[in-house]
Amino acid sequence: MNVGRIIASVQIGNVIDASKTFRCDALVDTGASHMILPRAWKERLGQLEGTRTIQMETATQEILTGEVCGPVRIQIEGFPTVYSEVAFVEMKPANGEFEPLIGYIVLEQSQAGVDMLGHRLIPLKHMDLKCLPNLGKARAELTI
Repeated sequence: MNVGRIIASVQIGNVIDASKTFRCDALVDTGASHMILPRAWKERLGQLEGTRTIQMETATQEILTGEVCGPVRIQIEGFPTVYSEVAFVEMKPANGEFEPLIGYIVLEQSQAGVDMLGHRLIPLKHMDLKCLPNLGKARAELTI
């Protein structure tokens, strides 16, 4: 195990064609937004409905073009299945293997929290709504 790295087993599948499903180990990266996969794996998921192109900035400030596709079914081992998108980018294999990333969108959807001391993912009991400070006020206004 590499210190400070959290690796999780993830199953990713085409929502329409269940035969287009695969499992991989992926690095948990809370600085990444999407589930990031190597472009070389795109055919593994077959034909996907939605596709769009986005610009992504790496930790080294390099700008990459990502192809966002979906919907896909994603299940981080030990967590509920979620339906989301994946982003395909050009990757170079390190030591002969690609390193997919699990970004914060999929982590939040899966209710997976990052335990930095234990170097693992843990289940969260509640979804976070703390970013909505006026939620109580809005509810009160709706009932008036």
